[in-house]
Amino acid sequence: MNRRASKQRAATLSALVCLLALTAAAPPAPTATNRPAKKQQESLLDAVPKSGVLRVCTTGDYRPFTYKDPKDGSYSGIDIDMAQDLAKSLDAQARFVDTTWANLTTDLSAGKCDIGVGGVSITLPRARQVYFSEPTREDGKTPIVRCADKNKYQTLKDIDQAGTTVIVNPGGTNEQFARANIKQATIKVHPDNTTIFDEIVAGRADVMMTDASETLYQSKLHPELCSIHPDKPFTFAEKAYATPRGDRDFQEYVTQFVHLATHDGTYAKYEAQWMG
Repeated sequence: MNRRASKQRAATLSALVCLLALTAAAPPAPTATNRPAKKQQESLLDAVPKSGVLRVCTTGDYRPFTYKDPKDGSYSGIDIDMAQDLAKSLDAQARFVDTTWANLTTDLSAGKCDIGVGGVSITLPRARQVYFSEPTREDGKTPIVRCADKNKYQTLKDIDQAGTTVIVNPGGTNEQFARANIKQATIKVHPDNTTIFDEIVAGRADVMMTDASETLYQSKLHPELCSIHPDKPFTFAEKAYATPRGDRDFQEYVTQFVHLATHDGTYAKYEAQWMG
């Protein structure tokens, strides 16, 4: 090997050694395991006590669970009392946010409120958008009719007849159930759930199928109306409180709150005040 070739080889080896040294000293490329963790958004379990406010989405049109007085804008109901207790447990005050049945889960997901209450039934479509707490109670769809017609509308087949008018409030599980099961009878949509039962009393509708708890309560308010087999509703459902999807800490806290309230007599006390 001549002198020139020897020098070239030595230079090549020297460059290779430097490259290896630089490679060894360089920090490793980020991987899925060592990449810095993305900072998580603060849980409502911490944010609500800091702000002192629990924002509560509720429709205000579903007694005995939620009702907004049109005269003064005040809220009342079983779940209103529960929401106020929940807020107090978090060193906060409840601030009620108007929503509709069609928009309740959307408003909650959009951050317009921290929790949704007011006789909210657990459904799979809703469970794709929000988390649910432990159930507060069981329920199911059953008819409410004029007492003079109570023997006429015992089954879905009895109800789904030409000449029968089934009235529904828009956007919730009542409308969904009616449209899934009523093919021959007329479905009438009434936008105001607080006056919908007056339509049956007045003869402008014949049947409403809603949760058994609501039929029992409305039959007390309207002696002309009778709840049909509320102990054996057409469907099975559970009511609960909706919380934002992804905030597991807050959901677990609300679940524990509900669990205690439904076992220590708190929920039963509020229910008795409305249901008797």
